[in-house]
Amino acid sequence: MPSPAARPAPSGGTAPAWEQYRAQLEAYAHAKVNYDYEQVREYTSATGWRIDHYATDLPAEAPGPPAAAGSFAAAQAVMRRYAFPPPDLITGYFDPSQPLEKRIMVLRAHFLVFNFYFGVRVVDVIDEASRPGPDGPERVWGYGYRTLEGHFEKGQINFSVHKNLGTGAVQFRIQAMSQPGHIRNPFYWLGFKLFGRRLQRRFARQSLARMRRLVTEEITQPQTKPGAGS
Repeated sequence: MPSPAARPAPSGGTAPAWEQYRAQLEAYAHAKVNYDYEQVREYTSATGWRIDHYATDLPAEAPGPPAAAGSFAAAQAVMRRYAFPPPDLITGYFDPSQPLEKRIMVLRAHFLVFNFYFGVRVVDVIDEASRPGPDGPERVWGYGYRTLEGHFEKGQINFSVHKNLGTGAVQFRIQAMSQPGHIRNPFYWLGFKLFGRRLQRRFARQSLARMRRLVTEEITQPQTKPGAGS
């Protein structure tokens, strides 16, 4: 597998890093999900599945619909780019010209001194102007992805940003259900058995922290005004 660093393009420019994974993306487009997602209601902790819920507060906005340059919109942009995961742990590569609801991603996972590559398919894109929430109606946007054949895990993880329309509070949430997949290599199987759960939690914690940082930076950076610097 080639390095994910961008390579020179034939024209002398730099090709986007995702293009190095074009063949893998095309192959994963025809891959099957590695579990029976139609039986999702049966997947509970009692049947051997890990069910996780994480959330972090983002900078609040004024009550009402999300502001054009507020934290809800900033979180949407970060999520569309899949920029919130810690890059030293997970990096996602995808064709940006694909609609989000049809997106296939190659995930590069870093573990110890190894890099592993897995395929996932985006599903369950949501865009709701108002949804009942525990503290009142919420504006909600997000998506999930399912694991494909060859992944060390099987399951789905959902990412969403919520704005309370009454209070202006904004949250980023992660919800996941997972179970170890089939790992042929005994060394990798042992490593995942020993460290897999720890890495899952590290991914969630660091993704929440990175989202907070990226959103805060986005909404506090100076806005360039027309004609500035001329």
